[in-house]
Amino acid sequence: MLAPIFAQAAEPATAEQLTRDSAILGEQFYFFTVVLMWLIHAGFMSYEAGVARRKNVMATAMKNILTIAVVTPTFYYFGWMIYNCAQPGIPISPGSSDFTGAACGTGIAWSDAFGPNLTNNINLIFFLAFLLFSWTAASIMSGAIIERARLSAYLVLAAFLGSVVWILDAAWGWSAGGWLTMRFGFHDSIASGVVHGVAGAFTLGVLFNLGPRIGRYTREGLTRQFRPHNLHITALGLMLIFTGFYAFYAACLVIASTSFPGWANIYLSPTTLGSITMVITMGFAGGFTGGYFASKGDPFWTISGGLAGVIGVSAGADVYAPTVAYLLSMLTAVLAVYAGGWLETRMRVDDAVGAVAVHGAAGFLGMLWVGIFAAGYPTGINNVESSIGGQLMGMMTFLPLGFLSGWGASWLLKKANLLRVPVAVEVAGLDVVEYGTLVYPEMGVIEAQVVEPDGTLVGSAVITREELNGHAGHHR
Repeated sequence: MLAPIFAQAAEPATAEQLTRDSAILGEQFYFFTVVLMWLIHAGFMSYEAGVARRKNVMATAMKNILTIAVVTPTFYYFGWMIYNCAQPGIPISPGSSDFTGAACGTGIAWSDAFGPNLTNNINLIFFLAFLLFSWTAASIMSGAIIERARLSAYLVLAAFLGSVVWILDAAWGWSAGGWLTMRFGFHDSIASGVVHGVAGAFTLGVLFNLGPRIGRYTREGLTRQFRPHNLHITALGLMLIFTGFYAFYAACLVIASTSFPGWANIYLSPTTLGSITMVITMGFAGGFTGGYFASKGDPFWTISGGLAGVIGVSAGADVYAPTVAYLLSMLTAVLAVYAGGWLETRMRVDDAVGAVAVHGAAGFLGMLWVGIFAAGYPTGINNVESSIGGQLMGMMTFLPLGFLSGWGASWLLKKANLLRVPVAVEVAGLDVVEYGTLVYPEMGVIEAQVVEPDGTLVGSAVITREELNGHAGHHR
């Protein structure tokens, strides 16, 4: 009697069942990448809070939390539409040949009634993966401007960067239908440039208008170091970011069951999950090594070198051999350390976490490496060969897009006197003035810096928390 049952169980699954199972597994895959990518933002919060001085720890942490609160709705209402509409390029208008109703929808299909669209298991969860990329782009800027930017100004800039600027360049060069991909074979498979490079360029533009923290530079042109108040928390934050990066890499892949079995990159060219995982691991190893030797063992730059190394090999992570990834990540980390020192001492750019060097310089180097070491690799559904010319075209597009957007938006905020907190607030510390408390409440008094109007540090004074509460008024 059992024979018919076993015979029935052994029958192959129908095409409909396989399609349904594939959709559900795909949805689960992206769901878990989204969950693990939250570690990136837990890491950014710890990383930046550790770099901040004690009087600014809570304000720094809160800024990271509010990034999620602001960028999520803006990306939902217009960021995802930009990605789907702008791939052929600008202009974007209903009457142009670049506009199609289907392409310019949000891509998040809901049913006519309340509730989800049960016939589409993947669009919404894939949207969420891109949303977390947007948080990442904004968080890259966040750490660089700590301790002197107004919270409100930062949130405006974060929404602009996270929901307009980076997603516009992603439409152009990080999609199978983007004009850079289709015409020039531009290749940046895991977002060296489209996330990190552009966010770093945007940050540099903001820093030019924001200016350095009070006391950072002397009249003689010397640079004063502001040491992290807790380097261990900073290191832990970076390790959380590194853990979340594995999910970031995985979320950049597409389950390509229609054109060929297996995995594809964002351009729908074949790759494997294992190959990109190997590249990211070698990237960390090479980055740590390069950062250690270039900085002569400095802990901060050793760890940051790992991040720079991975960003440097992300553009070609789907094609690099492990040895190539290891060597390129090491070289990228070395160059990022030197770029950070040059920006700090020569350009007098006060980047508190080295974001312009680690994300910006490494991101653009990552695009360049593909043109040098992976030229000829076919990219996209049209199999356009990648080349040094195509990569340079992408770099020349993304650099002004990022830098000019950041500079222009922050310039407008500066002219409206909305970009930077008042001097009294910066000297007192944002925690006491904004939240009326300190992360370390046992500190009954605070040693505040005494500065001249031009920002020159002339001494220090001990003041109580009660005295600080009277400074500055409303400033957010």
